[in-house]
Amino acid sequence: MSLLAEERKKVITELIEEHGQVKVNDLAAQFTVSTETIRRYLEELEGEKKLKKVYGGAVKMETAEPSMFEREILRMEEKKRIGSKAASFVKEGEVIFIDEGSTTLQMCAALKDIFNITVITNSFPLATILMDYESKQLFHGEIIFLGGQIRSKHFRASGSLTEKMAKEFYADKAFIAIDGIHKQAGLTSFDIEKCLLSKIFIENANTSFILVDHSKIDVKANYKIVSLESADYILSDVQIPEEWGMEDKWIKC
Repeated sequence: MSLLAEERKKVITELIEEHGQVKVNDLAAQFTVSTETIRRYLEELEGEKKLKKVYGGAVKMETAEPSMFEREILRMEEKKRIGSKAASFVKEGEVIFIDEGSTTLQMCAALKDIFNITVITNSFPLATILMDYESKQLFHGEIIFLGGQIRSKHFRASGSLTEKMAKEFYADKAFIAIDGIHKQAGLTSFDIEKCLLSKIFIENANTSFILVDHSKIDVKANYKIVSLESADYILSDVQIPEEWGMEDKWIKC
């Protein structure tokens, strides 16, 4: 490979380290090369374990689930759009599961306008925000918190006690944040406990909504939650990859 190509790849790895992600179109314009050339660079860098290719670009290679603080500052505008759209599917009087995640957390503001709902969650931030709204008479519903072992890094309860509690409830809808969505691997998570709880939420709800920003597309995390076919709807900030053939499930926000 030419020296120029190696220099470009070095710049790409530096951008990944600084921003957490890169986009094919942006890199093609920056280097004045074709998108095919950029995709080849990304494939080579992925082979070197320096990044993870995703739909439309690449993200920083993750070996574990980022902390809640790390997730909150990434792609916030996209997450707000997805969260707001997700909340629009909630109807008065419904019972809903909302799992822990920086994207599902963005549903809170819109839930103020929906009366008599019951929110079942294991997320401390989400429960705290709804409790604050309730104290100000801005939220008119019930909050059920699923207790269990505290995971301080992610501000959630999880483990066997949480799973046991979750199995006692059935909901109209479940809203799930995931770490990866892949055509063959399905919905995946970096954390086995989160994976198991998300699966319970999906199985015990009449309708499931998967909230996923573009950085999670084509990502295969460590643990499988369910297959793509098991999800009813997928809410994302980008269009579905053409080759996936799931237009009836995919909703662009």
